[in-house]
Amino acid sequence: MTGGRGTPILLVGSVPLADEAEVFATVGRILGARVWAIPDGETGERTNWINWQKAVMDRAPMLERLRHVDGYGAVQVDLYSERPDHRGDGRFPPLGYAAAAIASYRSFERLAGEGRVAPGTRFQVALPTPFAPMMSFIEPGSFERIEPLYVDAMRRELGDILAAIPHDRLAIQWDTALEFAVLEGVFPAPVRDFPSLTGRLVELASWVPVEVRLGFHLCYGDADHKHFKDPDDSALMVEVMNRLIAQVGRRIDWFHLPVPIGRDDPGFFAPLARLDRSAGTMVHLGLVHARDGVEGALRRVAAARHHVDGFGIATECGLGRRPPESIVPLLHLHAEIAARMDGDAA
Repeated sequence: MTGGRGTPILLVGSVPLADEAEVFATVGRILGARVWAIPDGETGERTNWINWQKAVMDRAPMLERLRHVDGYGAVQVDLYSERPDHRGDGRFPPLGYAAAAIASYRSFERLAGEGRVAPGTRFQVALPTPFAPMMSFIEPGSFERIEPLYVDAMRRELGDILAAIPHDRLAIQWDTALEFAVLEGVFPAPVRDFPSLTGRLVELASWVPVEVRLGFHLCYGDADHKHFKDPDDSALMVEVMNRLIAQVGRRIDWFHLPVPIGRDDPGFFAPLARLDRSAGTMVHLGLVHARDGVEGALRRVAAARHHVDGFGIATECGLGRRPPESIVPLLHLHAEIAARMDGDAA
C-alpha cells in the first residue's frame, strides 16, 4: 500500500484548519506522497466528531429529546427516546456525511489537478460506526428499535458517497470508539458481548466495495486529550483486528490504534506479534505526540519494532480538539519522524 513512499502516515480524520481546501493543500505540501489518503479535516460543524449528529436527532420524526447528561466527550450528552405516539415515517433524515464528502471531493480533485496533492493519493472519508451516536444519544429503552433505523441511514449515506466518487480514488475509514469503551467495561450498554459488537463492524466492512480502500480507526477517545481508559496493552485491539481479518470477506487495508505517550515499553506492543497480517493489512501506530516530539516517538518506534515491523505512524486520534496554529508544526513532526524511521531502517 505504500508504493515505495517510505514510512506511511495516516491522518485519522479531523484537522482544524479553515476548510477542506486548506486541509488538502497544507497536508499535500508538507507530507506529500507519505500520506496515501487525505481526509477533508471534518471542518466546521463536524469538528467535534459526532456531536453534530444531535441536530439530526432533533429532526428525526420518531425521536424526542429527553434531557442533557454530562459525560465523557460526546458520550451521552443529549439523550433521545422514541416518541410513544409516533405513527409516521421511521426513517432518519439525511445524516450529512454524504453531502459533506461529495462537496469536499470537488475541492480534492481541483487541488489534485493543480498538482498540490501527490499523484495516486486517495480521498479519505471517516465515518463513525452507527453504534457510536446510538450509544451516545439514544436512551437504552429505545436503543433496540432506533439503532437499525440509523444503520439504514448510514448505509444510504455511504451509498451516495460510492455513487458520486470514483472507487479507485476513495478510502473509507470506520471510526470505532464506543465499541472499545463497552468492551473495556467503561460505559454500560444495551449490547456488550464481543461477537455482537465485532459483528456490527463486519457488516460495515461488507458495505465497502473491494475497489475502495477500507480501514478501521480503533479509538480509546480523545476528549480533553485523555482516553476514556488507557489500554493496558494492545491485546484487545489485536483480538478485534484478528476477528475482522478472519470474518470480513475482503482485504482490510489498514488499522489504526492508539499508543499512549508513556508506553515506550515492548510489553505494550507484544500482542501485535499475534496479529494476522497475511492479507497485506497495514498497521498505523498512533505514537506521534506533540509533547515529546521526535525522540519520544522514536522510543515508541523502537519498542514496537520488537514485535511488529513495516508499520505506519499517526497521532492517537483526530486533531479536531487542537488549536489551528498547532497543525502545521504537528504535520512537520510527522514528516521528521517518518524520515528518521526510514533512515534507521536503511
